[in-house]
Amino acid sequence: MNRILAILLLGILGINTSKAQTTPFTLGETHQLSSAVLNETRTLNVYLPDGYAQAVNARYPVVYLLDGSANEDFIHIAGVMQFLTMIQHMPPTILVGIANKDRKHDFTFPTTVKKDKADYPTTGGSEKFIRFLDTELKPYVQQHFRTNDTTTLVGQSLGGLLATEILLKHPAMFYNYIIVSPSLWWDQESLLKQAGKLLATAGSAQANVFLTVGKEGKMMEEPARQLGDVLKANPGIRVHYVPLPDETHLTILHNGAYKAFQLLNGAK
Repeated sequence: MNRILAILLLGILGINTSKAQTTPFTLGETHQLSSAVLNETRTLNVYLPDGYAQAVNARYPVVYLLDGSANEDFIHIAGVMQFLTMIQHMPPTILVGIANKDRKHDFTFPTTVKKDKADYPTTGGSEKFIRFLDTELKPYVQQHFRTNDTTTLVGQSLGGLLATEILLKHPAMFYNYIIVSPSLWWDQESLLKQAGKLLATAGSAQANVFLTVGKEGKMMEEPARQLGDVLKANPGIRVHYVPLPDETHLTILHNGAYKAFQLLNGAK
């Protein structure tokens, strides 16, 4: 009797007691790329913009996201890109998230600091990881998706250190660089100290750079400012240095990426 009364009450209140039909919500694609350079298989998470399948003659910019695992930054960066595309602050763009296996190894060059070696014993693999990005990942993406020549690399913290290393040593690898809270303290700031010389060695470097840091202490903030000054001194590097003092190291990437995509795509 109580069950009948409950059903009658739900009907009076207009509540539908039938079961809802469910279907999977698909955000993107997952690819497995076998790397000869790294001697391992790497997971790629790919977000394709709305209309990609229908616009068979269109070619798209590509954003390469370090820390691109599903449980890292892939989902929220895809959301930022989808929203900015919807409001026409950036063009439809492919996102390729590179899932991590050992970011401390992949994103750092060898250090001479004993404490760093003790705290991060697997570090020092950035040279090989950069070669993977250049000779395997980018060609794979170009082969499997309709891309154009506009490429963007996004990295935060140790990922920002790697993005800075690529910018200084191989600036032509990417058209745009979004460098968020780079860990330039690594190896007693040796990369920062060599920045001017490295850019000079790279020749007529051309790149667009968005650089930001939050309220993160002198060890993070001062090197980021100095990097901005070095980059601005190079006529081929177009720099947006945008500190975000209301953000912390934990919160800065989302807002930083939002502003970066707008500035690098000419939105006001």
